[in-house]
This record gives sequence, structure tokens and C-alpha cells, in this order.
Amino acid sequence: MRVLIAEDDALLRQGLVLLLETEGFEVVGAAREITEFWSLFEAHRPDVAVLDVRLPPGLRREGLEAAARLRERSPGFPVLVLSAHVEDGYAAELLADSRGIGYLLKDRIGDVAEFADALRRVAGGGVALDPEVVSHLLSGPTRRDPLGSLTPRELEVLGLMAEGHDNTRIRELLGLSTPAVGKHIGSIFAKLGLTQEGSGHRRVQAVLAYLRSGSAPAAPSV
Repeated sequence: MRVLIAEDDALLRQGLVLLLETEGFEVVGAAREITEFWSLFEAHRPDVAVLDVRLPPGLRREGLEAAARLRERSPGFPVLVLSAHVEDGYAAELLADSRGIGYLLKDRIGDVAEFADALRRVAGGGVALDPEVVSHLLSGPTRRDPLGSLTPRELEVLGLMAEGHDNTRIRELLGLSTPAVGKHIGSIFAKLGLTQEGSGHRRVQAVLAYLRSGSAPAAPSV
């Protein structure tokens, strides 16, 4: 799997290269700023991109805007975005399209296996959300709470679903039986009105129901 990285911090950038190569990825380039990223992208056409939210020259939203542009040009192109802090608006924007997208805090990179698994999941068209991001979004103040009808256990299951865990892992983490996990997920979908099979991304759409309710603050203007 061919990966292109964009990260302005030199130590972290080199660390990502070494980490991913150790895990069997082919790193085709590691850009320091956004212009270099686009040059490398056009030259190598990677399978997946790992982007810091804030990149030179402006250190504002360059990485996020690049992710959006990539996915506009090639719908579903896998992108894993890294951020130093939980930024609700950025997460909401990324989740507008639930295919092949990830949003992790940089602290998560220290767990090599977890980070590599998240990148593989994103590259395969799945979703990888940082647990802290999910927790922050699901615990924020609400004006219209679409999750109000969910039980505490269903909220736990929803949080793990949003992080990208499959039913088997949810069962292991919560100590539930396989039928119980399926029952909770079915109940979540029903209560949130996600009754159609659609694209198969109802797991992420359950979190989108929260984000689109107006509960999460909008992205900052620049």
C-alpha cells in the first residue's frame, strides 16, 4: 500500500515514515508543506494520504482543505487526518462523507499497531475516529439531541462503532454476546431512523445524526 504523508514537524514526519515502513507500507513521499504535498501527489499517485490538519504556509486548515479537494476529485479517496487537539468542526466536515476517512489525535500515533490498523481500515474504505474525538462529540451540549432515546449501553456501542470497531471487537470490549451486540446496533439504527441498508455506512451515519443535529459547533472561520 502506497502512502503519502504531509506533516510540518520534522521529527514527527520522519517518525511516521519509519513507523509505516516498519509496518509494511510503502511511503512514496513525506511533504513539509502543502505545495510540496501536491507535487508529490501528482508524481506518485498514492493509495492513501496522511495529512496534518494545519500545514505551512498558513498553518490553518491546509491539510483539511487538501483532504476535501482530494475527495472532490476522487470520491472516497482514503485520507487519514491528524490533529494535535480535538476540533469538533473539523471532525464534522470530514464525516460529511463516511467512506475511507479517519481523524486521529497525534498522541494516538504512539501506539504503532493501533495507528497502522487505523490506516489500513481507512485505506480499505472504512472509518477510523479517535476515541477522544468520539467521546468529546457525544458528550457535548445539545439543542436537539437525536441520541436522547438511546440507552446508556447503546451509547457505549455507538461510541465504539464510531471509532471503527467491528461487532466482534465491540463484543470483546463490552463483554457482550454476539446476539446482544447485534440487538443493540439494530436498536440504534431503528431509533435514529437508519432503517435502510443503503451504502452500508449506517454505522457512521449514526454519528452523523448527532453531528448534523446542530450539537457540534461549526468549524472556525479563517
